[in-house]
Amino acid sequence: MLISFEGIDGSGKGTQLRLFLSYLKNKNLPYIHVREPGGTELGEILREIVLKGQFQIYPKAELLLFLASRAQLVSQIILPALKENKVVVADRFIDSSVVYQGVGRELGPELVEKLNDFATDGLKPDLTFYIDVPVETALKRKRIFDRIESEGIEFLKKVRKAYLELARKEKRIFLMNGEKAIEEIHSEIILIFEQLYWGIIR
Repeated sequence: MLISFEGIDGSGKGTQLRLFLSYLKNKNLPYIHVREPGGTELGEILREIVLKGQFQIYPKAELLLFLASRAQLVSQIILPALKENKVVVADRFIDSSVVYQGVGRELGPELVEKLNDFATDGLKPDLTFYIDVPVETALKRKRIFDRIESEGIEFLKKVRKAYLELARKEKRIFLMNGEKAIEEIHSEIILIFEQLYWGIIR
């Protein structure tokens, strides 16, 4: 299975991802953890370029850098792991480009979806957990943002709205209330995962 975790910085996405990885380890389920952009030698170089803010990067160039990292990650890491029947847990995947570049940068979500399909050979997550909080809550929780997340509150509101629309459209995306207690969210994630995972392997 390919499972992705999505959400704006400060949503609690990273916390829930780490708890989920601990759960997989405790259950002795074979898994790997990848992040976007990154996850490969090439991807980590692209991550530094895209997120650290040393360059002025125009929206189309930004999208193509993310897609290059994603294409490398899928071919080099994700597809081989899936062939070995591992659970692949991704810190962001295709949905991030749809909402950040497609909607936030106004490149068009339909175009980004098509380019995602090209970069991944049509690979999509089996399951996506979108951790949702109001932008104001996220900003209070997190003080340091990368180049993209530091675009400002209106940009992040557009991104959040796009995530919510995606969650309504895509059955694989489960909307998790990020304002609930951490353990409560984690329990909900495990319940959803176990229902799907054991259904698949049977």
